[in-house]
Amino acid sequence: MTDFQKKVVYEIYPKSFYDTTGNGTGDLKGVIAKLDYLQKLGVDYIWLTPFYLSPQNDNGYDIADYYSIDPSYGTMEDVELLIAEAKKRNIYLMFDMVFNHVSTESIWFKKALAGDSKYMNYFFFKDGKEGNKPPTNWQSKFGGSAWQYVKELDKWYLHLFDVTQADLNWENPDVREEVKNVVRFWMQKGVKGFRFDVINLISKSAFEDDFSSIGDGRQYYTDGPRIHEFLQELAQNSFAKDIDIITVGEMSSTTMENCYKYAGKNTGELTMVFNFHHLKVDFMGNEKWVLVPTDFMKLKHILFDWQINMTEHDAWNALFWCNHDQPRVVSRFGSDDKYHDVSAKMLATLIHLLRGTPYIYQGEEIGMTNPHFKSIEQYRDIESLNHYKILQDKGMTEKQALMILDVHSRDNARTPMQWNNTENAGFTTGTPWISPATNYTKINVENNLADENSIFYYYQKLIQLRKQLDVIAYGDIKPLLFEDNKVFAYERNYKETKLIVICNFYPINYEIELPYDLTGYKCLLNNYQIDIKNKKIALKPYETAVFCNL
Repeated sequence: MTDFQKKVVYEIYPKSFYDTTGNGTGDLKGVIAKLDYLQKLGVDYIWLTPFYLSPQNDNGYDIADYYSIDPSYGTMEDVELLIAEAKKRNIYLMFDMVFNHVSTESIWFKKALAGDSKYMNYFFFKDGKEGNKPPTNWQSKFGGSAWQYVKELDKWYLHLFDVTQADLNWENPDVREEVKNVVRFWMQKGVKGFRFDVINLISKSAFEDDFSSIGDGRQYYTDGPRIHEFLQELAQNSFAKDIDIITVGEMSSTTMENCYKYAGKNTGELTMVFNFHHLKVDFMGNEKWVLVPTDFMKLKHILFDWQINMTEHDAWNALFWCNHDQPRVVSRFGSDDKYHDVSAKMLATLIHLLRGTPYIYQGEEIGMTNPHFKSIEQYRDIESLNHYKILQDKGMTEKQALMILDVHSRDNARTPMQWNNTENAGFTTGTPWISPATNYTKINVENNLADENSIFYYYQKLIQLRKQLDVIAYGDIKPLLFEDNKVFAYERNYKETKLIVICNFYPINYEIELPYDLTGYKCLLNNYQIDIKNKKIALKPYETAVFCNL
Protein backbone atom coordinates (compact mmCIF):
# COMPACT_ATOMS: atom_id res chain seq x y z
CA MET A 1 0.00 0.00 0.00
CA THR A 2 1.10 3.55 -0.64
CA ASP A 3 3.02 5.27 2.16
CA PHE A 4 -0.19 6.85 3.41
CA GLN A 5 1.28 7.64 6.83
CA LYS A 6 3.22 10.55 5.32
CA LYS A 7 0.33 11.89 3.25
CA VAL A 8 -1.91 14.87 3.94
CA VAL A 9 -5.42 15.24 2.48
CA TYR A 10 -7.13 18.53 1.66
CA GLU A 11 -10.91 18.54 1.53
CA ILE A 12 -12.66 20.73 -1.02
CA TYR A 13 -16.37 21.53 -0.94
CA PRO A 14 -16.55 22.54 -4.63
CA LYS A 15 -19.71 24.58 -4.27
CA SER A 16 -17.87 27.05 -2.03
CA PHE A 17 -14.28 26.83 -3.31
CA TYR A 18 -13.94 28.98 -6.44
CA ASP A 19 -16.43 30.05 -9.10
CA THR A 20 -15.09 30.52 -12.65
CA THR A 21 -18.44 31.25 -14.33
CA GLY A 22 -19.87 34.08 -12.21
CA ASN A 23 -23.03 32.13 -11.41
CA GLY A 24 -22.32 32.21 -7.65
CA THR A 25 -21.50 28.52 -7.31
CA GLY A 26 -18.04 26.97 -7.21
CA ASP A 27 -17.10 24.53 -9.96
CA LEU A 28 -14.52 21.97 -11.06
CA LYS A 29 -12.64 24.48 -13.20
CA GLY A 30 -12.31 26.51 -10.02
CA VAL A 31 -10.47 23.63 -8.39
CA ILE A 32 -8.16 23.35 -11.41
CA ALA A 33 -7.46 27.09 -11.21
CA LYS A 34 -6.22 26.75 -7.63
CA LEU A 35 -4.03 23.63 -7.97
CA ASP A 36 -0.83 25.68 -7.77
CA TYR A 37 -1.99 27.07 -4.44
CA LEU A 38 -2.58 23.55 -3.10
CA GLN A 39 0.78 22.42 -4.43
CA LYS A 40 2.40 25.29 -2.54
CA LEU A 41 0.65 24.19 0.64
CA GLY A 42 2.12 20.72 0.10
CA VAL A 43 -0.92 18.42 0.22
CA ASP A 44 -0.91 14.99 -1.44
CA TYR A 45 -4.61 14.26 -2.02
CA ILE A 46 -7.65 16.39 -2.71
CA TRP A 47 -10.89 14.98 -1.35
CA LEU A 48 -13.79 16.43 -3.33
CA THR A 49 -17.27 16.29 -1.86
CA PRO A 50 -19.91 15.06 -4.35
CA PHE A 51 -20.23 16.82 -7.70
CA TYR A 52 -22.35 14.13 -9.37
CA LEU A 53 -25.80 14.73 -10.86
CA SER A 54 -28.07 15.67 -7.97
CA PRO A 55 -31.17 17.70 -7.07
CA GLN A 56 -28.90 19.28 -4.40
CA ASN A 57 -31.37 18.82 -1.56
CA ASP A 58 -28.42 17.85 0.64
CA ASN A 59 -25.72 19.73 -1.26
CA GLY A 60 -24.87 16.81 -3.50
CA TYR A 61 -25.03 14.00 -0.96
CA ASP A 62 -28.30 13.07 -2.62
CA ILE A 63 -26.81 11.51 -5.74
CA ALA A 64 -29.09 10.86 -8.72
CA ASP A 65 -26.40 9.37 -11.01
CA TYR A 66 -22.92 8.24 -9.91
CA TYR A 67 -21.64 8.37 -13.51
CA SER A 68 -22.76 11.88 -14.48
CA ILE A 69 -21.46 15.30 -13.48
CA ASP A 70 -23.93 17.86 -12.21
CA PRO A 71 -23.96 20.70 -14.78
CA SER A 72 -23.59 23.25 -11.97
CA TYR A 73 -20.06 21.89 -11.38
CA GLY A 74 -19.00 21.25 -14.97
CA THR A 75 -18.51 18.26 -17.25
CA MET A 76 -16.80 14.88 -17.35
CA GLU A 77 -14.05 16.55 -19.40
CA ASP A 78 -13.49 18.93 -16.47
CA VAL A 79 -13.13 15.98 -14.11
CA GLU A 80 -10.65 14.27 -16.40
CA LEU A 81 -8.64 17.48 -16.78
CA LEU A 82 -8.62 17.98 -13.00
CA ILE A 83 -7.27 14.46 -12.42
CA ALA A 84 -4.56 15.00 -15.06
CA GLU A 85 -3.53 18.49 -13.91
CA ALA A 86 -3.41 17.44 -10.25
CA LYS A 87 -1.23 14.45 -11.13
CA LYS A 88 1.28 16.79 -12.83
CA ARG A 89 1.67 18.42 -9.41
CA ASN A 90 1.95 15.07 -7.57
CA ILE A 91 -1.54 15.48 -6.16
CA TYR A 92 -4.15 12.74 -6.41
CA LEU A 93 -7.92 12.83 -6.21
CA MET A 94 -10.09 11.27 -3.52
CA PHE A 95 -13.75 11.06 -4.52
CA ASP A 96 -16.72 10.96 -2.18
CA MET A 97 -18.83 7.82 -2.48
CA VAL A 98 -22.32 8.00 -0.98
CA PHE A 99 -23.50 4.41 -0.87
CA ASN A 100 -25.88 4.32 2.09
CA HIS A 101 -28.54 6.13 0.06
CA VAL A 102 -29.37 7.65 -3.31
CA SER A 103 -31.56 10.50 -4.40
CA THR A 104 -35.22 9.73 -4.98
CA GLU A 105 -34.53 11.23 -8.44
CA SER A 106 -32.23 8.31 -9.32
CA ILE A 107 -33.39 5.95 -12.06
CA TRP A 108 -33.27 3.08 -9.58
CA PHE A 109 -35.76 4.74 -7.25
CA LYS A 110 -37.98 5.93 -10.07
CA LYS A 111 -38.25 2.35 -11.33
CA ALA A 112 -39.03 1.22 -7.80
CA LEU A 113 -41.85 3.78 -7.54
CA ALA A 114 -43.22 2.45 -10.83
CA GLY A 115 -43.59 -0.93 -9.11
CA ASP A 116 -40.58 -2.68 -10.69
CA SER A 117 -39.93 -5.49 -8.19
CA LYS A 118 -36.22 -5.71 -9.07
CA TYR A 119 -35.65 -2.08 -8.14
CA MET A 120 -38.02 -2.08 -5.18
CA ASN A 121 -35.58 -4.60 -3.72
CA TYR A 122 -32.79 -2.01 -4.10
CA PHE A 123 -34.46 -0.13 -1.22
CA PHE A 124 -36.36 -0.81 2.00
CA PHE A 125 -40.05 -0.71 1.24
CA LYS A 126 -42.10 -1.88 4.22
CA ASP A 127 -45.73 -2.13 5.21
CA GLY A 128 -46.85 0.36 7.82
CA LYS A 129 -48.40 -0.34 11.19
CA GLU A 130 -52.11 -0.36 11.73
CA GLY A 131 -53.59 3.07 11.29
CA ASN A 132 -51.18 3.89 8.47
CA LYS A 133 -48.29 4.55 10.82
CA PRO A 134 -44.58 4.14 9.95
CA PRO A 135 -43.12 0.62 10.21
CA THR A 136 -40.88 1.65 13.15
CA ASN A 137 -40.31 4.66 15.39
CA TRP A 138 -36.87 5.39 13.89
CA GLN A 139 -35.94 9.03 13.47
CA SER A 140 -34.22 10.70 10.51
CA LYS A 141 -30.83 12.30 11.20
CA PHE A 142 -32.39 15.49 9.84
CA GLY A 143 -35.44 15.36 12.10
CA GLY A 144 -38.82 13.64 11.88
CA SER A 145 -39.61 10.04 10.96
CA ALA A 146 -37.09 7.97 9.00
CA TRP A 147 -39.99 6.57 6.91
CA GLN A 148 -41.94 8.11 4.04
CA TYR A 149 -45.28 6.82 2.82
CA VAL A 150 -45.81 6.13 -0.91
CA LYS A 151 -49.53 6.10 -1.58
CA GLU A 152 -49.27 4.39 -4.99
CA LEU A 153 -47.49 1.38 -3.48
CA ASP A 154 -49.17 1.55 -0.06
CA LYS A 155 -45.72 1.13 1.46
CA TRP A 156 -43.14 3.14 3.34
CA TYR A 157 -39.49 3.56 2.37
CA LEU A 158 -36.56 4.10 4.71
CA HIS A 159 -34.57 7.35 4.63
CA LEU A 160 -32.13 7.74 7.52
CA PHE A 161 -31.36 11.22 6.19
CA ASP A 162 -33.52 13.56 4.10
CA VAL A 163 -36.82 12.32 2.72
CA THR A 164 -35.27 12.60 -0.77
CA GLN A 165 -32.41 10.24 0.21
CA ALA A 166 -33.68 6.66 0.07
CA ASP A 167 -31.54 4.05 1.84
CA LEU A 168 -30.03 1.31 -0.33
CA ASN A 169 -30.55 -2.34 0.54
CA TRP A 170 -27.05 -3.84 0.76
CA GLU A 171 -28.55 -7.24 1.59
CA ASN A 172 -29.33 -7.38 -2.13
CA PRO A 173 -26.27 -8.67 -4.10
CA ASP A 174 -27.37 -6.57 -7.10
CA VAL A 175 -26.92 -3.40 -5.04
CA ARG A 176 -23.45 -4.46 -3.95
CA GLU A 177 -22.50 -5.12 -7.59
CA GLU A 178 -23.77 -1.68 -8.62
CA VAL A 179 -21.57 -0.10 -5.94
CA LYS A 180 -18.46 -2.01 -7.06
CA ASN A 181 -19.09 -0.90 -10.62
CA VAL A 182 -19.14 2.75 -9.54
CA VAL A 183 -15.80 2.42 -7.71
CA ARG A 184 -14.19 0.59 -10.64
CA PHE A 185 -15.45 3.24 -13.08
CA TRP A 186 -13.72 6.05 -11.19
CA MET A 187 -10.57 4.01 -10.64
CA GLN A 188 -10.30 3.68 -14.41
CA LYS A 189 -10.43 7.49 -14.62
CA GLY A 190 -7.34 7.68 -12.41
CA VAL A 191 -8.92 8.36 -9.03
CA LYS A 192 -6.57 7.23 -6.24
CA GLY A 193 -8.68 7.72 -3.15
CA PHE A 194 -12.21 7.12 -1.92
CA ARG A 195 -14.06 8.56 1.03
CA PHE A 196 -17.14 6.50 1.93
CA ASP A 197 -19.98 8.53 3.41
CA VAL A 198 -21.65 7.11 6.58
CA ILE A 199 -20.51 3.70 5.37
CA ASN A 200 -21.03 1.94 8.71
CA LEU A 201 -24.81 2.36 8.37
CA ILE A 202 -25.22 0.08 5.34
CA SER A 203 -25.98 -3.15 7.25
CA LYS A 204 -29.43 -3.02 8.83
CA SER A 205 -30.04 -5.77 11.38
CA ALA A 206 -33.74 -5.64 12.19
CA PHE A 207 -36.70 -3.37 11.62
CA GLU A 208 -38.10 -2.97 15.12
CA ASP A 209 -39.18 -0.10 17.32
CA ASP A 210 -36.31 1.35 19.33
CA PHE A 211 -37.15 1.67 23.02
CA SER A 212 -33.58 2.37 24.12
CA SER A 213 -32.57 5.58 25.89
CA ILE A 214 -31.60 7.20 22.57
CA GLY A 215 -34.62 5.70 20.84
CA ASP A 216 -33.96 6.82 17.25
CA GLY A 217 -33.24 3.41 15.74
CA ARG A 218 -29.45 3.66 15.45
CA GLN A 219 -28.88 0.45 17.39
CA TYR A 220 -30.44 -1.45 14.46
CA TYR A 221 -28.26 -0.01 11.70
CA THR A 222 -24.99 1.29 13.18
CA ASP A 223 -22.03 -1.09 12.69
CA GLY A 224 -24.56 -3.71 11.61
CA PRO A 225 -24.07 -7.50 11.53
CA ARG A 226 -22.74 -7.78 7.95
CA ILE A 227 -20.82 -4.51 7.73
CA HIS A 228 -17.33 -6.05 7.76
CA GLU A 229 -18.36 -8.68 5.23
CA PHE A 230 -19.75 -5.99 2.93
CA LEU A 231 -16.62 -3.83 3.16
CA GLN A 232 -14.26 -6.74 2.58
CA GLU A 233 -16.28 -7.79 -0.47
CA LEU A 234 -16.21 -4.24 -1.85
CA ALA A 235 -12.46 -3.94 -1.28
CA GLN A 236 -11.55 -7.29 -2.81
CA ASN A 237 -13.59 -6.57 -5.93
CA SER A 238 -12.37 -3.03 -6.52
CA PHE A 239 -9.74 -0.90 -4.78
CA ALA A 240 -7.75 -3.62 -2.98
CA LYS A 241 -6.15 -4.45 -6.33
CA ASP A 242 -4.43 -1.04 -6.54
CA ILE A 243 -1.79 -0.54 -3.86
CA ASP A 244 -1.69 3.22 -4.49
CA ILE A 245 -5.30 3.79 -3.46
CA ILE A 246 -6.18 5.08 0.00
CA THR A 247 -9.67 4.79 1.45
CA VAL A 248 -11.37 6.38 4.42
CA GLY A 249 -14.71 5.54 5.95
CA GLU A 250 -16.93 8.07 7.66
CA MET A 251 -18.20 6.19 10.70
CA SER A 252 -21.36 7.52 12.31
CA SER A 253 -21.69 6.84 16.07
CA THR A 254 -19.27 3.94 15.68
CA THR A 255 -17.38 1.93 18.30
CA MET A 256 -13.63 1.75 18.56
CA GLU A 257 -13.78 -2.05 18.49
CA ASN A 258 -15.38 -1.97 15.05
CA CYS A 259 -12.81 0.54 13.86
CA TYR A 260 -10.00 -1.89 14.67
CA LYS A 261 -11.50 -3.95 11.84
CA TYR A 262 -12.51 -1.13 9.53
CA ALA A 263 -9.00 0.34 9.53
CA GLY A 264 -6.85 -2.59 10.62
CA LYS A 265 -3.58 -3.12 8.79
CA ASN A 266 -4.48 -6.66 7.72
CA THR A 267 -8.29 -6.74 7.88
CA GLY A 268 -8.81 -6.02 4.18
CA GLU A 269 -11.36 -3.25 4.60
CA LEU A 270 -10.29 0.43 4.62
CA THR A 271 -7.06 2.40 5.05
CA MET A 272 -8.41 4.64 7.83
CA VAL A 273 -11.55 5.91 9.54
CA PHE A 274 -13.19 9.16 10.51
CA ASN A 275 -14.85 9.01 13.90
CA PHE A 276 -16.64 11.95 15.49
CA HIS A 277 -16.56 11.22 19.20
CA HIS A 278 -14.08 14.04 19.86
CA LEU A 279 -16.40 16.50 18.12
CA LYS A 280 -19.28 15.86 20.50
CA VAL A 281 -17.55 17.43 23.49
CA ASP A 282 -19.73 20.53 23.14
CA PHE A 283 -22.92 18.45 22.82
CA MET A 284 -25.23 17.35 25.62
CA GLY A 285 -24.84 13.61 25.29
CA ASN A 286 -25.65 13.01 21.63
CA GLU A 287 -27.77 16.15 21.38
CA LYS A 288 -26.12 18.65 19.05
CA TRP A 289 -28.64 21.50 19.09
CA VAL A 290 -27.81 22.86 22.53
CA LEU A 291 -25.33 25.38 23.94
CA VAL A 292 -22.94 23.85 26.44
CA PRO A 293 -19.27 24.61 27.22
CA THR A 294 -16.57 22.46 25.65
CA ASP A 295 -15.55 19.63 27.96
CA PHE A 296 -11.77 19.78 27.49
CA MET A 297 -10.97 16.79 29.67
CA LYS A 298 -13.48 14.71 27.74
CA LEU A 299 -11.86 15.83 24.49
CA LYS A 300 -8.46 14.90 25.84
CA HIS A 301 -9.54 11.48 27.06
CA ILE A 302 -11.33 10.63 23.80
CA LEU A 303 -8.42 11.64 21.57
CA PHE A 304 -5.84 9.76 23.64
CA ASP A 305 -8.12 6.74 24.01
CA TRP A 306 -8.47 6.44 20.24
CA GLN A 307 -4.78 7.15 19.65
CA ILE A 308 -3.51 4.52 22.08
CA ASN A 309 -6.01 1.77 21.33
CA MET A 310 -5.90 2.13 17.56
CA THR A 311 -2.10 1.95 17.82
CA GLU A 312 -2.27 -1.22 19.90
CA HIS A 313 -4.55 -2.83 17.32
CA ASP A 314 -2.47 -1.67 14.34
CA ALA A 315 -5.34 0.40 12.99
CA TRP A 316 -5.18 3.87 11.47
CA ASN A 317 -6.97 7.13 12.31
CA ALA A 318 -7.93 10.02 10.06
CA LEU A 319 -7.06 13.21 11.97
CA PHE A 320 -9.32 16.22 11.63
CA TRP A 321 -11.05 19.12 13.33
CA CYS A 322 -13.02 20.45 10.38
CA ASN A 323 -15.03 19.28 7.41
CA HIS A 324 -18.10 20.36 5.44
CA ASP A 325 -20.34 19.16 8.31
CA GLN A 326 -18.49 20.74 11.24
CA PRO A 327 -18.18 24.32 12.52
CA ARG A 328 -14.84 26.09 12.04
CA VAL A 329 -12.44 24.84 14.70
CA VAL A 330 -10.89 28.23 15.46
CA SER A 331 -14.37 29.51 16.36
CA ARG A 332 -15.25 26.30 18.19
CA PHE A 333 -12.18 25.60 20.33
CA GLY A 334 -10.01 28.66 19.72
CA SER A 335 -10.47 32.39 19.31
CA ASP A 336 -12.24 34.37 16.61
CA ASP A 337 -10.64 37.63 17.62
CA LYS A 338 -7.81 38.51 20.02
CA TYR A 339 -5.95 35.20 19.80
CA HIS A 340 -7.08 34.16 16.32
CA ASP A 341 -3.60 33.56 14.89
CA VAL A 342 -2.03 31.71 17.82
CA SER A 343 -5.10 29.59 18.61
CA ALA A 344 -5.41 28.48 14.97
CA LYS A 345 -1.75 27.41 14.99
CA MET A 346 -2.10 25.62 18.33
CA LEU A 347 -5.11 23.62 17.13
CA ALA A 348 -3.29 22.70 13.92
CA THR A 349 -0.26 21.48 15.87
CA LEU A 350 -2.34 19.41 18.28
CA ILE A 351 -4.13 17.43 15.56
CA HIS A 352 -1.42 17.16 12.87
CA LEU A 353 1.26 15.60 15.04
CA LEU A 354 -0.93 12.81 16.40
CA ARG A 355 -0.70 9.31 14.92
CA GLY A 356 -2.82 9.25 11.77
CA THR A 357 -3.41 10.98 8.44
CA PRO A 358 -4.29 14.69 8.73
CA TYR A 359 -7.18 16.21 6.79
CA ILE A 360 -7.30 19.95 6.18
CA TYR A 361 -10.65 21.48 5.26
CA GLN A 362 -10.62 24.36 2.78
CA GLY A 363 -9.90 27.62 4.56
CA GLU A 364 -8.71 25.94 7.74
CA GLU A 365 -5.14 26.67 6.61
CA ILE A 366 -5.84 30.42 6.67
CA GLY A 367 -7.88 30.38 9.89
CA MET A 368 -11.37 30.87 8.46
CA THR A 369 -14.02 31.36 11.15
CA ASN A 370 -17.75 30.77 11.52
CA PRO A 371 -19.63 33.53 9.62
CA HIS A 372 -21.90 34.49 12.54
CA PHE A 373 -24.99 34.97 10.40
CA LYS A 374 -27.62 37.34 11.79
CA SER A 375 -30.82 35.93 10.24
CA ILE A 376 -32.27 32.57 9.23
CA GLU A 377 -32.49 33.84 5.63
CA GLN A 378 -28.70 33.58 5.39
CA TYR A 379 -28.72 29.83 6.06
CA ARG A 380 -29.01 27.21 3.32
CA ASP A 381 -28.38 23.87 5.07
CA ILE A 382 -31.43 21.61 5.21
CA GLU A 383 -30.47 20.21 8.62
CA SER A 384 -30.11 23.71 10.08
CA LEU A 385 -33.39 24.95 8.60
CA ASN A 386 -35.21 21.88 9.92
CA HIS A 387 -33.79 22.28 13.42
CA TYR A 388 -34.45 26.02 13.47
CA LYS A 389 -38.13 25.10 13.24
CA ILE A 390 -37.82 22.16 15.65
CA LEU A 391 -36.12 24.34 18.29
CA GLN A 392 -38.92 26.90 18.06
CA ASP A 393 -41.53 24.13 18.27
CA LYS A 394 -39.84 23.19 21.56
CA GLY A 395 -40.46 26.71 22.86
CA MET A 396 -37.33 28.64 21.95
CA THR A 397 -37.42 32.15 20.56
CA GLU A 398 -36.03 32.91 17.09
CA LYS A 399 -33.04 34.59 18.76
CA GLN A 400 -32.29 31.53 20.90
CA ALA A 401 -32.58 29.19 17.92
CA LEU A 402 -30.24 31.42 15.88
CA MET A 403 -27.67 31.39 18.70
CA ILE A 404 -27.55 27.60 18.51
CA LEU A 405 -27.25 27.62 14.71
CA ASP A 406 -24.45 30.17 15.03
CA VAL A 407 -22.43 27.59 16.95
CA HIS A 408 -23.46 24.26 15.42
CA SER A 409 -24.77 24.77 11.86
CA ARG A 410 -23.07 22.93 9.01
CA ASP A 411 -23.23 26.19 7.05
CA ASN A 412 -20.44 27.48 9.29
CA ALA A 413 -18.09 25.43 7.11
CA ARG A 414 -19.80 26.08 3.79
CA THR A 415 -19.32 29.81 3.31
CA PRO A 416 -17.14 30.80 0.33
CA MET A 417 -13.39 30.27 0.45
CA GLN A 418 -11.78 33.60 1.21
CA TRP A 419 -9.23 34.29 -1.54
CA ASN A 420 -8.73 38.05 -1.22
CA ASN A 421 -10.31 41.27 0.05
CA THR A 422 -12.32 42.06 -3.09
CA GLU A 423 -16.10 41.72 -3.17
CA ASN A 424 -17.37 38.26 -2.12
CA ALA A 425 -13.86 37.35 -0.95
CA GLY A 426 -12.74 36.80 -4.55
CA PHE A 427 -14.91 33.67 -4.69
CA THR A 428 -17.24 34.84 -7.46
CA THR A 429 -17.98 37.85 -9.66
CA GLY A 430 -21.68 37.07 -9.26
CA THR A 431 -23.99 36.63 -6.27
CA PRO A 432 -22.66 33.82 -4.06
CA TRP A 433 -25.05 30.97 -3.25
CA ILE A 434 -24.30 31.63 0.42
CA SER A 435 -22.81 34.80 1.93
CA PRO A 436 -19.13 34.90 2.87
CA ALA A 437 -18.03 35.68 6.41
CA THR A 438 -17.63 39.46 6.76
CA ASN A 439 -14.05 39.12 8.05
CA TYR A 440 -12.76 38.12 4.58
CA THR A 441 -11.09 41.50 4.18
CA LYS A 442 -8.58 40.44 6.84
CA ILE A 443 -8.69 36.65 6.75
CA ASN A 444 -7.90 35.58 3.19
CA VAL A 445 -5.37 33.66 1.10
CA GLU A 446 -3.73 36.76 -0.38
CA ASN A 447 -2.94 38.19 3.06
CA ASN A 448 -1.69 34.82 4.30
CA LEU A 449 0.68 34.37 1.37
CA ALA A 450 2.12 37.85 1.91
CA ASP A 451 2.96 37.19 5.57
CA GLU A 452 5.77 34.71 6.27
CA ASN A 453 4.42 34.18 9.82
CA SER A 454 0.87 33.44 8.66
CA ILE A 455 -1.31 30.48 9.52
CA PHE A 456 -0.86 29.21 5.93
CA TYR A 457 2.91 28.92 6.25
CA TYR A 458 2.51 27.29 9.63
CA TYR A 459 0.36 24.56 8.03
CA GLN A 460 2.96 24.27 5.28
CA LYS A 461 5.64 23.62 7.93
CA LEU A 462 3.49 20.98 9.64
CA ILE A 463 3.09 19.15 6.32
CA GLN A 464 6.83 19.38 5.62
CA LEU A 465 7.67 18.03 9.09
CA ARG A 466 5.48 14.96 8.49
CA LYS A 467 7.41 14.18 5.32
CA GLN A 468 10.81 14.81 6.94
CA LEU A 469 10.40 13.06 10.30
CA ASP A 470 9.54 9.36 10.43
CA VAL A 471 8.55 9.76 14.08
CA ILE A 472 5.43 11.70 13.03
CA ALA A 473 4.36 9.11 10.46
CA TYR A 474 5.33 5.91 12.24
CA GLY A 475 5.93 6.65 15.92
CA ASP A 476 3.86 5.50 18.86
CA ILE A 477 2.21 7.99 21.20
CA LYS A 478 2.37 8.63 24.94
CA PRO A 479 0.23 11.24 26.75
CA LEU A 480 2.01 13.80 28.91
CA LEU A 481 0.44 15.76 31.79
CA PHE A 482 -2.64 13.61 31.29
CA GLU A 483 -4.59 14.98 34.27
CA ASP A 484 -3.79 18.62 33.52
CA ASN A 485 -7.05 20.41 32.69
CA LYS A 486 -5.51 23.20 30.59
CA VAL A 487 -2.79 21.59 28.48
CA PHE A 488 -2.80 18.92 25.80
CA ALA A 489 0.69 17.42 25.61
CA TYR A 490 2.16 14.21 24.26
CA GLU A 491 5.31 12.57 23.03
CA ARG A 492 5.88 10.55 19.89
CA ASN A 493 8.63 7.90 19.79
CA TYR A 494 10.19 6.07 16.85
CA LYS A 495 13.52 4.28 17.03
CA GLU A 496 15.86 6.84 18.62
CA THR A 497 13.74 9.89 17.86
CA LYS A 498 11.49 11.58 20.42
CA LEU A 499 9.05 14.39 19.62
CA ILE A 500 7.42 16.48 22.37
CA VAL A 501 4.21 18.41 21.59
CA ILE A 502 2.80 20.95 24.04
CA CYS A 503 -0.49 22.83 23.52
CA ASN A 504 -2.06 25.35 25.90
CA PHE A 505 -5.77 24.97 25.09
CA TYR A 506 -6.83 28.20 26.79
CA PRO A 507 -6.36 32.02 26.49
CA ILE A 508 -4.44 32.21 29.78
CA ASN A 509 -0.86 32.30 30.97
CA TYR A 510 -0.14 28.90 32.47
CA GLU A 511 2.92 27.20 33.90
CA ILE A 512 3.62 23.49 33.48
CA GLU A 513 6.37 21.15 34.57
CA LEU A 514 7.40 18.33 32.25
CA PRO A 515 8.63 14.97 33.60
CA TYR A 516 12.06 15.74 32.08
CA ASP A 517 13.90 18.81 30.92
CA LEU A 518 14.43 19.80 27.31
CA THR A 519 18.18 20.33 27.40
CA GLY A 520 19.50 19.09 24.10
CA TYR A 521 16.10 19.30 22.40
CA LYS A 522 15.53 21.52 19.39
CA CYS A 523 12.36 23.61 19.07
CA LEU A 524 11.03 22.73 15.62
CA LEU A 525 7.85 24.76 15.65
CA ASN A 526 6.06 27.29 17.86
CA ASN A 527 3.46 30.02 17.61
CA TYR A 528 5.36 32.51 19.77
CA GLN A 529 9.02 33.43 19.55
CA ILE A 530 10.36 31.29 22.39
CA ASP A 531 13.34 29.21 23.38
CA ILE A 532 12.48 26.76 26.16
CA LYS A 533 15.27 24.67 27.63
CA ASN A 534 14.09 23.39 31.00
CA LYS A 535 11.38 21.36 32.73
CA LYS A 536 9.26 24.30 33.87
CA ILE A 537 7.58 26.16 31.04
CA ALA A 538 5.53 29.34 31.33
CA LEU A 539 3.01 29.08 28.50
CA LYS A 540 1.34 32.09 26.96
CA PRO A 541 -2.33 32.06 25.83
CA TYR A 542 -2.91 29.26 23.31
CA GLU A 543 0.83 28.66 23.12
CA THR A 544 2.14 25.56 21.36
CA ALA A 545 5.66 24.27 20.90
CA VAL A 546 7.17 21.18 19.29
CA PHE A 547 10.54 19.79 20.42
CA CYS A 548 12.71 17.03 19.00
CA ASN A 549 15.82 15.32 20.37
CA LEU A 550 17.51 15.23 16.96
